[in-house]
Amino acid sequence: MYDVSEIRRDFPILSREVNGKPLVYLDNGASAQKPQVVIDAVTRGYAEEYANVHRGLHFLSNLATEKYEAVRGTVARFLGARDEEEVVFTSGTTEGINLVAYSWAMPRLEPGDEIILSVMEHHANVVPWHFLRERQGVVIRWVDVDATGALDPQQVIDAIGPKTKLIAITHLSNVLGTVVDVKTICAAARERGVPVLIDGSQSVVHMPVNVEEIGCDFYAITGHKLYGPSGSGAIWIRRERMDEMRPFMGGGDMIREVHKDSVTYAEPPMKFEAGTPGIVQQIGLGVALDYLMDLGMENIAAHEASVASYAKARMDGLNWLQVQGNAPGKAAIFSFTLEGSAHAHDISTILDKKGVAVRAGHHCAGPLMDHLGVSATCRASFGLYNTEQEVDALIDALELAHELFA
Repeated sequence: MYDVSEIRRDFPILSREVNGKPLVYLDNGASAQKPQVVIDAVTRGYAEEYANVHRGLHFLSNLATEKYEAVRGTVARFLGARDEEEVVFTSGTTEGINLVAYSWAMPRLEPGDEIILSVMEHHANVVPWHFLRERQGVVIRWVDVDATGALDPQQVIDAIGPKTKLIAITHLSNVLGTVVDVKTICAAARERGVPVLIDGSQSVVHMPVNVEEIGCDFYAITGHKLYGPSGSGAIWIRRERMDEMRPFMGGGDMIREVHKDSVTYAEPPMKFEAGTPGIVQQIGLGVALDYLMDLGMENIAAHEASVASYAKARMDGLNWLQVQGNAPGKAAIFSFTLEGSAHAHDISTILDKKGVAVRAGHHCAGPLMDHLGVSATCRASFGLYNTEQEVDALIDALELAHELFA
């Protein structure tokens, strides 16, 4: 049984007050709070178990290496991957996407080659491709969403042409909450020999993911949204794509031998992991993923769907609130503005006075803001520990903001 009251006790920060009000944390899309088991793992990692990995024969180094490398298997299980050696550790999704851009795309894309993106992409899945546009003459082809914020997979498929070399697409919009049918896109792309990179930053937080069933080539995740430490993350890379990739960064750990006139690289995944990694951060990520798997991603998804349904019903009753995106099956993410001239930053400030934490701004999604015709929105993004009572607190705070700006 999913007992949200019991789960909330696992997160110490949720018991604090902000501005004299109980904290209502609805900024999970930016970064989620951490359960005590993760906090304990990080504390223990630094206080009792810290040493560098892969580099020593002493007890602490062996212990740190064992715990660190065990996370590779945890990530593989979490993503439904068959082989943990297809998991590359990163500092988060941004590094993972840049790894693909520099190691796979840059050596093989030529002027006029095309990369397909949706208009919903986070800047982390836009800017690396602009680098290739600026430096190598690569063409970015954009696919729009419809009036509800849904992305028709057929439109992505129809955009594939003879020059298409990669599709890079989000699995779940961080602004609209739209879930993208990436499985259909991947099946069609594979038939045409086009690799697919998926930004899984938001999706893996809200629902079960199986990369083998999806059929993608790259799947990037970030730890701090998964109730783990910042600076942690991973990217799953299909073995055949790994074999096509050159190293992204050079340094220790990613080599086999170095001489004055030659260098021999390590086998993947180590080939793509240079230097001292975020040891304790990755160990903390493993603990966070175990925590999520113990709860059950299906159970988390069901709870969040119930909260999202309640939130939608409450927001629909506010005729002065404009919610962006209403695609079927959207996740528990709501971006909104108030009628009139109230800026998102002002709305967020008022909500904060009531203890309600939301995001305000363009959410690192400039192309989508342009498409929607807005400069900024407020975003309430719900997580596994949020409740209907917190939805009510959000609505009460929004009603206050409306009164102040009316």
